[in-house]
Amino acid sequence: MESKIDALREDFLSELGQAGSVADLDTIKIKYLGRKQGIVSNFLKDLPNLNPEERPLAGKLANKLKVFISGELRNKSEILEHESRSEFAGIDITLPGKYCSSGKFHPISTVKKEVESIFLRMGYAIEEGPEIETDYYNFEALNMPRNHPARDMQDTFYISDDHVLRTQTSPVQIRYMEKRKPPLRMISLGKTFRRDWDVTHTPQFYQMEGLAVDRHIHFGHLKGTLIFFLKQLFDKDIQIRFRPSFFPFTEPSAEIDISCILCKGKGCRICSGTGWLEVLGAGMVDPNVFSFVDIDSEEFTGFAFGLGIDRVAVLKYGITDSRMLYENDLRFLRQFP
Repeated sequence: MESKIDALREDFLSELGQAGSVADLDTIKIKYLGRKQGIVSNFLKDLPNLNPEERPLAGKLANKLKVFISGELRNKSEILEHESRSEFAGIDITLPGKYCSSGKFHPISTVKKEVESIFLRMGYAIEEGPEIETDYYNFEALNMPRNHPARDMQDTFYISDDHVLRTQTSPVQIRYMEKRKPPLRMISLGKTFRRDWDVTHTPQFYQMEGLAVDRHIHFGHLKGTLIFFLKQLFDKDIQIRFRPSFFPFTEPSAEIDISCILCKGKGCRICSGTGWLEVLGAGMVDPNVFSFVDIDSEEFTGFAFGLGIDRVAVLKYGITDSRMLYENDLRFLRQFP
């Protein structure tokens, strides 16, 4: 009797060792412990047919085997479930690994972060606005009424007679001044759109606008702010000059140039031999603009400025064609730190 029970135990252990899934365990359990055709169950059913003196020992050994099988099945099931949850389940960890290149910031994203960092240190807020603008915010409130010749300076994408893809981030300044009263200091960075396509222009580009409004602000404050900003962004040793210019929403207005960062002002192809690079437009806020946002121009003054983020990226990294920034060529983008 004992030899028969031992043989069943060995058979069970052999089959258990080959089980590789929970389904295999279910098959083994039915084979040995199933109520109708289970080997151990049938053994227990046959006990009445044994000699009376053999029954106690046979019953004891059969029940002991039943408990043993149940315990081993439970342990094996836990092991298989743990292996299926393991992060290495189904993975051959002896295979050579696959190379994954590290990600990098796009040059435009890098410049945006630099610009934001500089102005946050100066106490400026960062504001956002819609990319689809009304004619009012994009033109009229910026002192460019309908049929104004200054509108010809910007080749505009019209969605309808009254809605456009914004040509500049300046509309955010109007929205900001409508919601808040001076003193104000803010910048806005985002996508803008114009119908341009050449080595220095793309239909979509990134721009940054800045605004400061308070009592007694004058052109000296504008110069000090932009000189500090440009020296932080490019190089503390660059030369900076202001040239008279025209913008419909500022008066007086100026273009700001820096000495060429590539040739150090000696003259090269990038700066067209002049030694200077145009980087910014700025000026004192025109009183007409204040009238659209109910700010008293007799009490408050302010300055505004605009910068092309793409333009800065092109200059900082020596890119010869700004269209390359939007072609998603990884061979190009991997060159930048």
